[in-house]
Amino acid sequence: MYRLLKRDGNAKRGEFHTVHGVIQTPVFMNVGTAAAIKGAVSTEDLEAIGTQVELSNTYHLHVRPGDQVVKKMGGLHRFMSWDRPILTDSGGFQVFSLAGLRRIKEEGVYFQSHVDGRKIFMGPEESMQIQSNLASTIAMAFDECAPSRAERGYVQASVERTTRWLLRCRAELDRLNGLPDTINREQMLFGISQGAVYEDIRIDHAKAIAELELPGYAIGGLAVGETHEEMYRIIEAVVPYLPAEKPTYLMGVGTPANILEAVERGVDFFDCVYPSRNGRHGHVYTDHGKLNLFNARYELDERPIQEGCGCPACRRYSRAYIRHLLKAKEMLGMRLCVLHNLYFYNHMMGEIRKAIEQGRYQEYKRTKLDGFQEQQK
Repeated sequence: MYRLLKRDGNAKRGEFHTVHGVIQTPVFMNVGTAAAIKGAVSTEDLEAIGTQVELSNTYHLHVRPGDQVVKKMGGLHRFMSWDRPILTDSGGFQVFSLAGLRRIKEEGVYFQSHVDGRKIFMGPEESMQIQSNLASTIAMAFDECAPSRAERGYVQASVERTTRWLLRCRAELDRLNGLPDTINREQMLFGISQGAVYEDIRIDHAKAIAELELPGYAIGGLAVGETHEEMYRIIEAVVPYLPAEKPTYLMGVGTPANILEAVERGVDFFDCVYPSRNGRHGHVYTDHGKLNLFNARYELDERPIQEGCGCPACRRYSRAYIRHLLKAKEMLGMRLCVLHNLYFYNHMMGEIRKAIEQGRYQEYKRTKLDGFQEQQK
């Protein structure tokens, strides 16, 4: 159940009550594709840096270790020793990202495994069955993420099929949640709005899925090649047609600036691989822009990544030391950068929630964006 606590313009401050705890929104979900955050980040680390929700990938866990293995181990929460909410995406994004390894049909998608080449079929029912075995808190509907520049006719047909798939997802999850051996019988389904960069297709699709009265709704198919301005335009067009009394999730987005802009337009949930991926390459976020710790200017820099930051890296280590670790290819350097970046994102979301509560979100957003533009020293 979603409770809208405060509005500041279109920005929403809410609470989402789940069987695995209450999610304070807006929230950034930390991405652990294969049930782990890349960068040697443990469950204890996630708790320490203020992670509310962990996100794992249906397709990847189906391929390895296998969702039946996870079910036999008691579900994803027990498997990875995490007792807070987990969202699993549906495998639908792999319909886009593995374009060279799949064929789309009405019944579903035929994949070739990126690991060993074996043939895999996944349709709405299979996606729900896998996610039920994983026993996540929130299951995402199986959809097609069409390329943002796809032709209008293709996008229209794809969206209509995604709607048909959503109805099949709902029916199958209802069935699974009624079975006695289902681990999480309170698993929730979020529908996904698609439509590439066509506003009218997007709006029609949002209207259609909103009628299904699902626990939450996502905007998919953005940050896949369109400009930031196009993305913001689509968010502005779609959000008014999704239920305000339900959470809105912008999938796969994005940079800190993207998140600030999307919160202003009414988005509640976010996820992105940027903080962990950039951290593994020595790129770290601060209130004054992004640093590349491989830069020679940090060789003798005794300061933390960001003054006053409470993350495990900044509380104890200097830029110079972390740079040395990265240059020496020591895993600790990568790990400290990932921890810092995830902490930065989680902490920023806390600041966002507070700013909305206090009715000063516009001022906060402007100050934060101005800081990102500063020349980093």
